[in-house]
Amino acid sequence: MAKELKELTPRGENYSQWYQDLVIKADMAENSAVRGCMVIKPYGYAIWERMQRVLDDMFKETGHQNAYFPLLIPKSFMSREADHVEGFAKECAVVTHYRLKNAADGSGVVVDPAAKLEEELIIRPTSETIIWNTYRNWIHSYRDLPILINQWANVMRWEMRTRLFLRTSEFLWQEGHTAHATRAEAEEETLKILNIYATFAEKYMALPVVRGLKTASERFAGALETYCIEAMMQDGKALQAGTSHFLGQNFGKAFDVTFIDREGKTDYAWATSWGVSTRLIGALIMAHSDDNGLVLPPLLAPVQVIVIPIYRSEEQLAQISEKVAVIAEKLKTLGITVKYDDADNRKPGWKFAEYELKGIPIRLAMGGRDLENNTIEVMRRDTLEKETVTCEGIEAYVHKLLGEIQQNIFDKAFNARETHTITVDTYDEFREKIEEGCFIMAHWDGTAETEERVKNETKATIRCIPLSDDKTPGQCMVTGRPSPRRVLFARAY
Repeated sequence: MAKELKELTPRGENYSQWYQDLVIKADMAENSAVRGCMVIKPYGYAIWERMQRVLDDMFKETGHQNAYFPLLIPKSFMSREADHVEGFAKECAVVTHYRLKNAADGSGVVVDPAAKLEEELIIRPTSETIIWNTYRNWIHSYRDLPILINQWANVMRWEMRTRLFLRTSEFLWQEGHTAHATRAEAEEETLKILNIYATFAEKYMALPVVRGLKTASERFAGALETYCIEAMMQDGKALQAGTSHFLGQNFGKAFDVTFIDREGKTDYAWATSWGVSTRLIGALIMAHSDDNGLVLPPLLAPVQVIVIPIYRSEEQLAQISEKVAVIAEKLKTLGITVKYDDADNRKPGWKFAEYELKGIPIRLAMGGRDLENNTIEVMRRDTLEKETVTCEGIEAYVHKLLGEIQQNIFDKAFNARETHTITVDTYDEFREKIEEGCFIMAHWDGTAETEERVKNETKATIRCIPLSDDKTPGQCMVTGRPSPRRVLFARAY
């Protein structure tokens, strides 16, 4: 049974299938009856809750507050900012009626044609329009600014090709929407949030990221600039892990959000928006996990330590349980989440396989001999290394080991990214290397035509213009025209 539980398609054989197998077998999510949508199961949602808690605290530490805005957006709102509606028009789900009725022939329920809405409603693909229509009522003077609002919500973007967590029609996210009195304040906010996302990814997700600026063609619909963090997955593809948008005064003008500034003049409010979603769970899986299952960074693992008793009698189980209770209590006082699995419906081998599959960072096992010797077996999930240690001071040992595991997972991902990031100068070399799965730093002439050509011919896109200090000029690998600096290319999810 343990073998069947863990049997995953190897990454090297079929990376995409390995991912699908792992999400299902680790009991994180499953496809729902609604095409393109998913059911996030308790274990997957527990990881999302950990992410939420950390990010929510980070937002609040920088002055942001949570609010909630309607799911349904009047269609006319979407028309007010031309680029915005153009960017989302093909992804919108539309509500046209407000009532059902029983069919005359008794075949079931049908849409009541008499219940057609005067104006169709859009299920939010993002909330800029409904929020900025609301801000018009909140903002009158510079004293009302800044407004720093975050919303935890679901959104709908119609997807034809879906993959659990990575791309679904409905997904969960947070979306921040802020209003400012000056351009400088809004631009500062945009970069502040980008750095929050990068810190979260690297410190908590153990995921190294590249901070960068999107090209004009990859910009968020309605933004003047879009900043992003890009992460490398184990197959060498990129995954956009978060975005922060400087919206200028576009939405202020579209929804007539004006205020009286310090000089007594009327001006439009400056805006930002930013968000990360449940695709971060997909990133967590693809960046760190292995052919044995999930590998979770301790800071985001719903359970950090699993304790499993190995016993021959009820009396022995009682003695082990008494011993473990003392250890668990000491661990909990250090803020470590512990689960003791003494259920008698599964053998220890099955439990070992299950918790290894679920990526719990540390497994403690105690048997009869351990009881006699005052020892316990410790296994770390990231390396699968085991050792037997004394129970004296075990809480300090585990606490230190969790920190080592967190750092080791980051280091492994960082080293993999560095190894698979290359620099090329010619388009021929680019086309050859992109097939190997990697990040490529190359010169680009800054034109949309060259960007589109590379995308069509290689399926690689400019993931970002890195916010690094390396701005050595050169020649575009495709056209030979001048290029101010190298940009990051990759195939992506």
